[in-house]
Amino acid sequence: MSDPPESGLRPTGRTWVCYGLGGALLVVGVAAHDPLPLFAALPLLLAPISVLLIDPGRVAPLALSWQEAGSEGTITLDGTIDLPASIDPRDIETTVNRPAGLSDRSPPRVAREPHRIRFHAEWSAREPVLTRIPAPTVRWRDVMRLMQRPLAVDTESLPLERFPPEVTRLGDVRLQRTIVLPGDNRSRAIGESGEFFGLRAAVPGDSPRRINWRAWARTGRRYVNEFNLERTGDVLLFVDARPTSLGPEVDHRLLGISRAAAIGIASAFLHEKARVGLAVFGEFVQILPLASGRAQRYRIRETLLGLDTSPVSGPVERGAVALRRRFPAGLTTIVFSPLADDSSRTLLVHLRRRGYPPIVLSPSPVGMMEPGASLPPMDRELILRAARLVRRQQVARAWRDAPVVDWSDYWSLSGFTHFLEQGLGVRRRS
Repeated sequence: MSDPPESGLRPTGRTWVCYGLGGALLVVGVAAHDPLPLFAALPLLLAPISVLLIDPGRVAPLALSWQEAGSEGTITLDGTIDLPASIDPRDIETTVNRPAGLSDRSPPRVAREPHRIRFHAEWSAREPVLTRIPAPTVRWRDVMRLMQRPLAVDTESLPLERFPPEVTRLGDVRLQRTIVLPGDNRSRAIGESGEFFGLRAAVPGDSPRRINWRAWARTGRRYVNEFNLERTGDVLLFVDARPTSLGPEVDHRLLGISRAAAIGIASAFLHEKARVGLAVFGEFVQILPLASGRAQRYRIRETLLGLDTSPVSGPVERGAVALRRRFPAGLTTIVFSPLADDSSRTLLVHLRRRGYPPIVLSPSPVGMMEPGASLPPMDRELILRAARLVRRQQVARAWRDAPVVDWSDYWSLSGFTHFLEQGLGVRRRS
């Protein structure tokens, strides 16, 4: 359930206007010894108190059913709030809360029905986003709008995920395994799971279900079946959440894009039974160990939802050293970094030295630059051209230590998916 609002009646602005006018009339009547202002002040002073007669009192949390839909930068939100019979829908004020980073495509619509309120909102996202949609704010107000009572809503915030659709193709990529020899890998599931690889001599600890009885009868020695692993490999997502010289606002937007891409890439690999780990580098390193399944996706999503730019930048070597305690060397490591500073490029060197060859997905800050509108068009174009040249130089320097995908079109990851398909193996399916 969402955080409960403060209970009890609250006065609105009209209440203080009534008290102000009533008090002024009361003073005038007493000073002038005139009963007319006193009679005029009486209803103004008693109106807010009379609201107690129609106050619904404490109400159980309202049931809310809602869902979001749409694709890419389009978000549509529809919901229904069920009201108890003691509350008139006309006395309910509902406010649809829009998350930061989104803009209204049209004003939210609220429709009142008997014992029910429906709302509809349409938003647009200028870039990939991973956030939460807070529950609507619901208040009871009297007919004269003198007093109000906040009402709790029985629901959790709604996660919102918008990432480029190309990430769904990443599950087709055959990743490099952490152990080079596939013959030494045994299937994590008991039985004939995956493609048959070959036979090997049985050792203590092998399950009887894996014994090849025909080979045993033919040779007189015990052999067991070996199978290729069903999962495609292990993936480590490394998010650089340290502050850069671009400024807090740009850092926040770039990190938001990285979070959306990270949850999309994690979902694609987890869908193909790969193990995915997460490391977030700010002042220190926050780590989620390798795991698979829906529970791991939930853990990754919750970690990314609570992620923000770190106020302090940790030492570069700390980000690489911390990985050796929880992850085996040789993992396919995808680094999300804007590559805005020298420390970002130095981080790639330390990751490679520690045994984690990185692949960098770098959201470009050039698309977020907005030269002053007062400048002539030619000057604005020169500024953007210079920024693109600087960005190209930064990417070229980082290429010395790791392959980099310059992510400038935020709603397309075709270049990144093509790079993984060409660089990490062949497609699993045609």
